[in-house]
Amino acid sequence: MAHGRRKDRAETEATRMLDIFTIVAPVFLVVGAGYVAVWQGLFSDQAVDGLMVFSQKFAIPCLLFAAMAQLDLSTAFDPKVLFAYFASAIGCFCIGIAVAHHLFARPWPDSVAIGFAAMFANTVLLGLPVMERAYGVDALEANFTIVALNAATCYLIGISTMEFIQAKTRGRALVFTVANAMFHNSIMIGIALGLLVNVSGIAIPLIFADALDLMIRAALPAALFGMGGVLFRYKPEGDLRTILFLCGLSLMVQPAMAFGLAHLGVLETAKLRSVVVTAAMAPGINAYLFADMYGVARRVIATSVLIGTALTVITASFWLLVLP
Repeated sequence: MAHGRRKDRAETEATRMLDIFTIVAPVFLVVGAGYVAVWQGLFSDQAVDGLMVFSQKFAIPCLLFAAMAQLDLSTAFDPKVLFAYFASAIGCFCIGIAVAHHLFARPWPDSVAIGFAAMFANTVLLGLPVMERAYGVDALEANFTIVALNAATCYLIGISTMEFIQAKTRGRALVFTVANAMFHNSIMIGIALGLLVNVSGIAIPLIFADALDLMIRAALPAALFGMGGVLFRYKPEGDLRTILFLCGLSLMVQPAMAFGLAHLGVLETAKLRSVVVTAAMAPGINAYLFADMYGVARRVIATSVLIGTALTVITASFWLLVLP
């Protein structure tokens, strides 16, 4: 009897693992399709650039605008959600800087870029579709809360730290540098406009809402396919220890910290899932853009984005298995 029960549990666990893999895999198959299309010359670099401009500057801002406009602000911005997610992200930022500088002997600017990559998870292009596939569109409220503040928080911390370390700007000049990065980001603009509509109570005309819905439907598939094309440019080479450290920090340490902090804050199950799944995503392309902006650690960050994205199909499945 005991043997039979153990066998049943093993079969149930194997079935659950297979179910989770089938949830996660389609997201990465679309990314892989974009990668293969560019690799085989079926989709040009110019087409990838155009697709990413469409998705990141138009379609995804529309998605976030609609989400922010409809968000229940009285319940959405839960301090416990924000603490669990951002405390773990900032913790990994600090760990990334310290280990990169003291263990891997990277210069301070390189170390800040590596810490930024550990902090800036791919909350939109990976976090939203994985969460939606796993738990449904109704489970995304806490994700949108995190997304609304993620870019602003990470850029504020990253730019301020980098500018301080490089001693380029102080006082008002530093504030202007950070604000300029914020207000020229189309995702931040979409979020801000959505919150403005939400707070003001402006009704979106039906014809505009229908057009918005068309854009939203295209947002994530286009972004995932385009992301695969972009990743083809990032050749996996050099600095293997630093790259593996960064991937481990992003994919395992940050979600583990978020899981612990979420339990400490006694988060309800739905919000716990959003916090941990979002924290478990690979570094986003914005991490490479940050490194490129300062001309530091570009090869390490680019390769980490590529390898981390590939590994996420395994690590995300693990975290979905662990979550209640």
